Amino acid sequence: MRSSVQFFIKLFFPLLPETKCFALKRFMLRWAGAKVGRNVRVCSSVMIVGAGELEIGDNTWIGHRCLISASSSVRIGKNVDIAPNVFIGNGTHGITPERDRVADMELSRDVEVGDGCWLCAGCMVLPGVSIGSKCVVAAGSVVTRSFGTMKLLAGVPASIKRELSAEG
Repeated sequence: MRSSVQFFIKLFFPLLPETKCFALKRFMLRWAGAKVGRNVRVCSSVMIVGAGELEIGDNTWIGHRCLISASSSVRIGKNVDIAPNVFIGNGTHGITPERDRVADMELSRDVEVGDGCWLCAGCMVLPGVSIGSKCVVAAGSVVTRSFGTMKLLAGVPASIKRELSAEG
């Protein structure tokens, strides 16, 4: 995404009603270089940073005060619900105890959230994670590794609490 346009988005988004003007917000994100699907709804308090690639699928909701940090690629599928205060990011550091700073080497690892997922309030999706379609990440969970489809994930670090099924 283009950082010069992101600067204007950061200034303008907070001036818009939190849960209105979605078409204008989609337009602005596309102008910044994001691939944004149809009927994507982004709350005004959402913060999107980084010069990486951002893709948001059709009919996705991104709730209040979420932070998306895209230093490489962040792909959010279609029909995803992201609750308030969720963090999704792909920037990290290598651990280098032999250097002056233990977090010295900068790294970026792509993140993917599959179609139909629900990321509950306050959860975190860390660098290098791929979450399969129709997963639920429980509130406050920290996803540190990848998971397949139709799982209920919870905890710190997140683990599979149960398999989800179409039968309920």
